[in-house]
Amino acid sequence: MRIFRSTTARLIITAAILAYLLRSIDLGASVHAMLRVDPWWFAFTLLLVAIDRVVMAVRWLLLLRAADVDIPAATALRIFLRSSFVGSFLPAGVGADAARAYAIASRTSRGSQAVASVGIDRVLGLVAIAMLGIAGLAGWAQHLEAALRLRLLAVATLLGLAVLMVFWVDRVARACLPARWHGTRWGWRVLRLGDAIGAYRRHPKVLAQVMALSIAVQLVRVFQGYGLGRGLGIQVGVDYYLVFMPIAMLVLLLPVSISGFGLPQAAIVWLLRPVGVPDAESLALSTLLIVIGIIGNLPGALLYAIRKKPVT
Repeated sequence: MRIFRSTTARLIITAAILAYLLRSIDLGASVHAMLRVDPWWFAFTLLLVAIDRVVMAVRWLLLLRAADVDIPAATALRIFLRSSFVGSFLPAGVGADAARAYAIASRTSRGSQAVASVGIDRVLGLVAIAMLGIAGLAGWAQHLEAALRLRLLAVATLLGLAVLMVFWVDRVARACLPARWHGTRWGWRVLRLGDAIGAYRRHPKVLAQVMALSIAVQLVRVFQGYGLGRGLGIQVGVDYYLVFMPIAMLVLLLPVSISGFGLPQAAIVWLLRPVGVPDAESLALSTLLIVIGIIGNLPGALLYAIRKKPVT
């Protein structure tokens, strides 16, 4: 079964990376660092997590309204929070999106538009990460070799441009999909979804608002990392968090980890080595970032537990 194989693969990858980290890092020192985290900085970070969730929900609601998806704001918020919780057990980066798209499509006759709203939400989030990464590299440029700086800047720029091309997926689909497939069930669905995504080109004001909120969300996440780092006593300036946190967030979106464990933690440990942060403290920071994410999903867990069951 495909889903089983995917879950098994992710379990193996996550376990292998964690085993490597635990073999090379003093776990006792890492746990001790987490236990002595400054409670005020931890509380500040939890506040940022709450702001993060609210802004993300508002961002998605704007996209739903632009696509004429008629659903109450409270219902959209419940779906968003529940999907975030359910996504914790699905492939990182796509699990929550898939759960959200399915939930909203099952409640409206505009299923393609509902799915498109989730896709555009993700696209603009990726663009925001790329933009933040470019800004971070620009601020940290003097610490990098010129050749490496240019390569990283080129990659970030190309990523942002490639993601933006999604807005023209309707034209790409019609150009690439053979005409004889247009009337088939799956061909029609592809074209309809492409049209729903392309329709957002007619709403530049909404896209600008969502883009601004996406950048705000990513900045909030950078400061989540910075707040936890300060709570752990990590003496690294916020300018470097603007460099490594966008990279860590991109790694987190790869569908190869479970709830952020494994590869994202290894990436943070690796990215903090150049600035002299001990691996035990880096592991503590990466683990606490996962912990606050789980705490942020607890409202969704409660809503999922008390959801109304269909009458049989």
